[in-house]
Amino acid sequence: MAFDLLTTVETGGCSSKIPPRLLEELLRGLPLSADPNILVDISTHDDAGVYKISDDLALVFTTDFFPPLVSDAYGFGLIAATNSISDVYAMGGKPLLALNIMMFPSADIPLEVYSEILQGGYDKAREAGVSIIGGHSIDDYPPKYGLAVIGTVHPDRIITNTGVREGDLLILTKPVGTGIILAGQRMKMTTDEQVAGARCHMMRLNNDGAAVMQRYGIRGATDITGFGLTGHALKMARGSGVTIRINMGSVPLMSGVYDLVSQGCIPGAAFRNLDYAERDTLFEEGLDYNLRMISLDAQTSGGLLMSVSEEKAAAVLDDLHAAGHHEAAVIGRVLTKNDNPLIIGM
Repeated sequence: MAFDLLTTVETGGCSSKIPPRLLEELLRGLPLSADPNILVDISTHDDAGVYKISDDLALVFTTDFFPPLVSDAYGFGLIAATNSISDVYAMGGKPLLALNIMMFPSADIPLEVYSEILQGGYDKAREAGVSIIGGHSIDDYPPKYGLAVIGTVHPDRIITNTGVREGDLLILTKPVGTGIILAGQRMKMTTDEQVAGARCHMMRLNNDGAAVMQRYGIRGATDITGFGLTGHALKMARGSGVTIRINMGSVPLMSGVYDLVSQGCIPGAAFRNLDYAERDTLFEEGLDYNLRMISLDAQTSGGLLMSVSEEKAAAVLDDLHAAGHHEAAVIGRVLTKNDNPLIIGM
């Protein structure tokens, strides 16, 4: 019988992140390098760091890892690698190389599980055109896996969470709800079809979205992961000096998510994200409670949230749909900065 990785954890995937408010406090006192070749660093809490090599070449460098969020080792490897590589795509880059990061309790779990996790990572990296050339492992419980990834981007074509501009429309490439679906699976509240759908979204690379962003000269974007749609949109608004309004009635949802919240299936990470976001976010009167909590749901390997000029939005959507992102949708608009950096409404 295959080893069930979910027996080793209470929370996995991006739901296991340190709460965003605490993380900001921890990072606030860190010194920043004065190297002029550093084009993007931790000061903006962006998806990855960027270092200029020459006038036409910069490196995009990122890392991500987390505990299991699915039962099977191979699927865990696929999702963890997809999530790790996503930050390079969110910056408009092309991923090239990666190192494995593995924490594994060799005395408690069969070593075949270790091999299957790595195989999932290698197979997803190969799909992305990424070569895994080494890594590091330690003996640790529960298991955790991810990648450190290096990619390239032209210094003048970097996409950041500070590139949002007033008047732009906001397009989301994947539906939300992975945290709720995975919590529902643990509570035996989901169908096999709902879980399979969430897995499919988490295993899908954001390469097509990155290509579309570069094709249309988009300069403001992020990927939606552990801080939820609300948390990541708030970081974009703060970094860009604008107000963002999200229309939750337009946000694509994974199958079964709304009903799961109605039944009380709200992961703890959503409340941690609420604690972070509520001070600077206006949740409009009339906003459905379920949709409010869905906006805060921690996503694993989520879609890209991109800021697109209104005249380009229809063409961007057409290209995303043609590439297979059939649920990509306009979910909001960028407004002039006001008292609330983020507005969540219907």
